Amino acid sequence: MAKLPSVYANPINKKINNVQETYYGREERNIDVNPSNITNKINAIFSAKDHIYKSKVRITYRDKTAEEVIVGKTNLNLLTMDGKLIRITEIVDIEKI
Repeated sequence: MAKLPSVYANPINKKINNVQETYYGREERNIDVNPSNITNKINAIFSAKDHIYKSKVRITYRDKTAEEVIVGKTNLNLLTMDGKLIRITEIVDIEKI
């Protein structure tokens, strides 16, 4: 192998202080979710006397809140009026409106 030429590196004679501030823009919320509590709330909504076919609820997820009209449930999902499936494991809180 042929000898390669040496690379010149300029010496740094001063103190480098170019990172004064940092910013971390991701918000993380640590929310303790009790799955049996969510299941009990869902069962209470569906067994209420004023729930005949559908119920309007406010669902709180880890990062957002949405209002939905729920019409059915399975062991894993809630079914909304417009055909969306909402995973019960993603729900942090649910309340009837």
